[in-house]
Amino acid sequence: MEGFGIKDILDIVIVAWMLYYLYRIMKESGTINIFYGVMAFIVVWVVASEILEMRLIGTILNKFMSIGLLILVIIFQDQIKRFLVELGSQRRWKFLTKLFHHRHFDKEEDAQTHIMPIVYACRNMAKTKTGALIVIQGNMPLDNYENTGDTIDAAINSRLIENIFFKNSPLHDGALIIADGRLKAAGCILPVSHSTDIPRSFGLRHRSALGISQCTDAMSIIVSEETGHISIAYRGKLESDLSSTTLEQRLSDFN
Repeated sequence: MEGFGIKDILDIVIVAWMLYYLYRIMKESGTINIFYGVMAFIVVWVVASEILEMRLIGTILNKFMSIGLLILVIIFQDQIKRFLVELGSQRRWKFLTKLFHHRHFDKEEDAQTHIMPIVYACRNMAKTKTGALIVIQGNMPLDNYENTGDTIDAAINSRLIENIFFKNSPLHDGALIIADGRLKAAGCILPVSHSTDIPRSFGLRHRSALGISQCTDAMSIIVSEETGHISIAYRGKLESDLSSTTLEQRLSDFN
């Protein structure tokens, strides 16, 4: 094809990557059917107005598209926010951070000191079948969810985590939110996932953990009160029955 060069290939690759990334976010958040509908509408609009040059339909669809963009922004505001946050995530550009920021390794060492108290607490709670739900903030702020609980703002400590989820504790039913290397708030209320893929044996804690992972880039840890199994929810997916070693590895990868 005349005039088709590297710039055009790069253009196609970037558009394909953006569509795939949006598709993945929509799938994780449970809005994939809306994504399919929008894509089908765009295809019909391009075919009718550009290829077949159908003036009446093209005019109607053009008018709809002028206000449709605003409607889509309102409908998908959470997904758009997550897309932009993840696009600028330090994890995504980690190799550049290593080149230009010498303190990156210090931050990794600090992250390791925060991981082990969480792992120890989850292991101990799993042994006693103490139900727990811990949310670790990613790049997206969790202030709205922190405000639904009681502020703690304490250093990460395994005994404190276990005491929060002790069965007679007034905060044990909610979620514990960890951000910036601190225990920020406990007894927090999270959005509940309505996904039909969740096994019936999983209760409200698992649905809440999955729900927050669909809305944000946070990672959630669940300790089952019935089985004592440790599970994690991340990017809209549940991984259950983890060992403490596997949990430590997942948290290390997350940080």
